[in-house]
Amino acid sequence: MVFGLLGPNGSGKTTTLGLLLGVLKPTSGYFEWFGKTPTADARKRVGAILESPCFYPYMTAMQNLAVVSTIKECSMSRREEVLEIVGLFDRRNDPFRTYSLGMKQRLAIASALLAEPDALILDEPTNGLDPQGIVEIRHLIRYIASMGKTIILASHLLDEVQKICTDFCVLRNGEKLYQGSVVDALNEDIRFEIASQDLLQLAAIARDFQSATVIEHEKDRLVVSVAQGVTTADLNAYLIDRGVIVTLLKERKGSLEQQFLNILAEDD
Repeated sequence: MVFGLLGPNGSGKTTTLGLLLGVLKPTSGYFEWFGKTPTADARKRVGAILESPCFYPYMTAMQNLAVVSTIKECSMSRREEVLEIVGLFDRRNDPFRTYSLGMKQRLAIASALLAEPDALILDEPTNGLDPQGIVEIRHLIRYIASMGKTIILASHLLDEVQKICTDFCVLRNGEKLYQGSVVDALNEDIRFEIASQDLLQLAAIARDFQSATVIEHEKDRLVVSVAQGVTTADLNAYLIDRGVIVTLLKERKGSLEQQFLNILAEDD
């Protein structure tokens, strides 16, 4: 599972991660790790990256991971294994200062994997990366998840969350507004793009469609939000029965960004 933690700036994402890791102490409420009350031993099963990668610039990847391995009391043999996982094995003997930002982030993930954690917490892992770096981190997260590890990911890049996460929740002011699977959330956002010679007439007729909830004008077309289960054929038949000659009718794929905005709007 890859679980996304979403919310506006100041919503409590980083604070929540700090609580999960024991960096901060809760004033109320509780949570469990692996079905039990959090303990120091339980937290050893959790790897994390909460800030920008911080390693000795003049030391190689192997040397930097040796320092981390000593602190975490991990086997030194794990260094090569985790560097293979993150795709840095061929650069293992190069100084950290020669790494790109994306490579530095991958080395940070490698360090978080040294103790063979069951869960991994990542706070904005693609922050500041170029498109190629973002894709590399995306593929890496998917790969780590395929190894059976649970990943908790805080991010403001909704498109990336949509591509990576299986489930997500939305926070605002420290409160959970929504939690569910990404697939279910996208299926809730059913929209159709429609157009005809007379958009005003089309809008008036579309408003009476049984499940139309929102109608938006976008240049030469309308965007109609409908309930789950409504198909292109249903809307097309409705318009034809009312004498509308449709020049465009297609389903618009749902987006997590739109669902995120809808969730925040409902809370206002």
